[in-house]
Amino acid sequence: MSGAAQSFGIAALGGYVPLLRLDRKTAARELAWSGLPMPRSGTRAVADWDEDAFTMAVEAARPLCGMSAPEALRFASTSAYFTDRSQSAMALDALALPRTVRTSDAANSRRAATSALLEALLGGRDEIVTAGERRPTQAGSTAQLAFGDGAAAVRTGAGAPVRLAGYASLSHDLVDRYASREHEVSYAYEERFVRDTAVAEVLLPVVRAACENAGIASAQLAHVAVHEPVGGCWRAMGKPLGCKAANHCEVVSEKAGDLGAAHALFGLGLALDAAQAGEFVLLVGFGSGADALIFEVTGPVPGASAMRSALDEGQILASYSRFLSLTGSVELDWGMRAEFEQKAQATVLERVGRDMIGFIGGRDSTGNVQFPKSAFPVNPALGAVEAMEDVRLADLAATVVSITADRLNFSPDPPFDFGLVQFDNGARVLMEMVNRPAEGFRVGDRVRMRLRVKSRNRSLGFRTYFWKAAALARPLLGDA
Repeated sequence: MSGAAQSFGIAALGGYVPLLRLDRKTAARELAWSGLPMPRSGTRAVADWDEDAFTMAVEAARPLCGMSAPEALRFASTSAYFTDRSQSAMALDALALPRTVRTSDAANSRRAATSALLEALLGGRDEIVTAGERRPTQAGSTAQLAFGDGAAAVRTGAGAPVRLAGYASLSHDLVDRYASREHEVSYAYEERFVRDTAVAEVLLPVVRAACENAGIASAQLAHVAVHEPVGGCWRAMGKPLGCKAANHCEVVSEKAGDLGAAHALFGLGLALDAAQAGEFVLLVGFGSGADALIFEVTGPVPGASAMRSALDEGQILASYSRFLSLTGSVELDWGMRAEFEQKAQATVLERVGRDMIGFIGGRDSTGNVQFPKSAFPVNPALGAVEAMEDVRLADLAATVVSITADRLNFSPDPPFDFGLVQFDNGARVLMEMVNRPAEGFRVGDRVRMRLRVKSRNRSLGFRTYFWKAAALARPLLGDA
């Protein structure tokens, strides 16, 4: 169950929460006629139509790539779109990391991310573990309001401000909920059975073993991030453990929802943001067993405070029908303009796919930056083939030069905003706009790049990805 602690730890954190947030009280009121029990407090993070587990996991990992290339990149999710295509290999290109970085995908358990993190820590390697979720739900189910969409990422390293002090793992095929190919939405079992069994047979034993491995008493845990299979598990554990620490994962559930494989890592970000030097922090990932990791904090962790801020930024989604459409719970008749499919060719992806998903333009010999790159520069002063210097545009801000809000062309979430943006280095690119501000986009607005789904081919089950422009700043949610 347990093993020797390693002097290796967490160097930095990253998190991503979609802009849109559904007020659960509003949704529950909409469903009041049904008599179905619904969560009524807090907000639920809602991914836009062109966001999925992969795009959000990339967004969470972006702040962790500035130091240097990691030894490995691990992607964890239970809702990844592709089942026979490595999302971690795609993420490597999206993050413009060298293809020599090792990649691996983890799935089939909500603790996939904590398991991957533990493997990285025990291996003593500089790795990025990123997790994203957008789990399908059924309208009227408790899960539809309790779940949330989002992502979290961790980078491991030596000499980090957070040291792994102890750990324990326990495998237990407790079927608290499941999803399958024939039943894609999560099916949950009775809460009392799950709570009683999980606490007694899984959570208490694994936390006690981790504390013993770390050489501390459970009462010394100052902060915890425990992914609970159902509410009330940590409260039931507090007395037998003699621990009064609050569970930071409950804050994530309240403000964004249960983020699946990313939930424990996001809660860890909040815990480390609140922790002081010398304190111990408990991380528990749950799913077919549990992983318990105990960290000793020696200093502030880069990215932790940004994760807390991300929970308070967003835009209230007031329309329940729009929420149902975005979550795929209803299929609207969009008319003939929606009757088209875009087929991606493997040869095209092989030739220019890395530059596209990495948003890499080129700088010619005169300093002019263009996208996409081409054999002949677009600069009229140059008339011969030349090799261009790579310029990554994904991490740069830009300014809106022109903007159109189109309601004639099909978009799953109209209007279709697009326009010309100019980067500070001079590059100009015609782009789609996302995360529309309340007043709409305007010429002169500053924007940043977000990785999104570019096209969806439902008949072939394929997606392509590219970057879209989003408002540089996000509004504060206020009192939702």
